[in-house]
Amino acid sequence: MDVRRAAERYPGGDPATGIESRHAFSFGPHYDPDNLRFGAVIACNEERLAPGAGFDEHPHSHTEIVTWVVEGELTHRDSAGHRTVVRPGDVQRLSSGAGVRHVERNDDDRPLVFVQMWLAPREPGGDPAYEIVRGIADSTPYAVPEAGAMLHVRRLRAGERTAVPDGAYVYVHVVRGGVLLDGEQLTPGDAARITDAKELETQASTEAELLMWEMTGDQADRG
Repeated sequence: MDVRRAAERYPGGDPATGIESRHAFSFGPHYDPDNLRFGAVIACNEERLAPGAGFDEHPHSHTEIVTWVVEGELTHRDSAGHRTVVRPGDVQRLSSGAGVRHVERNDDDRPLVFVQMWLAPREPGGDPAYEIVRGIADSTPYAVPEAGAMLHVRRLRAGERTAVPDGAYVYVHVVRGGVLLDGEQLTPGDAARITDAKELETQASTEAELLMWEMTGDQADRG
């Protein structure tokens, strides 16, 4: 198990325009050949947008983009014609396929915080696709078969335990609160990269929220 702390994330965004980003993997000017990916995950970005701030239209390709809103509301628009407001508890996925353009904004009068995770598909190309699941439950994993991955959301009370999925690769990201995982205390923004996970569990030290990616072994770890 490889634990990466919130303080180790690469800073990004444009604070002067109300955008603050923290990147868990090699990103943009922060190139790190030893931190390119883990399993299918190639980015796990914590984004904070001030009211009225946002990312202007920009392109993506050959990437599965999954977004989890922590607080506030995210306005999404893309070149395939989708216009959506994403709220806490929703899972949004944009399959960029051979190419798509999108806009992400905070059109609300409150700060927006979200986690955006990028996954490499097994096969590049194809048509763009979009999906949003409203109010996903802890007991309902969200599958991204194009990347050989499954997202598990866990919301825990203090002292509550939950199993970590068994898998060739498991990526655990702490959204809020604190948890104890295999002897390591994890707090918001921390993540654990687990290879060949088996019969592990985590216990919440406070009320906590976790995002856990379970991934198959056919996604080579090049990180």
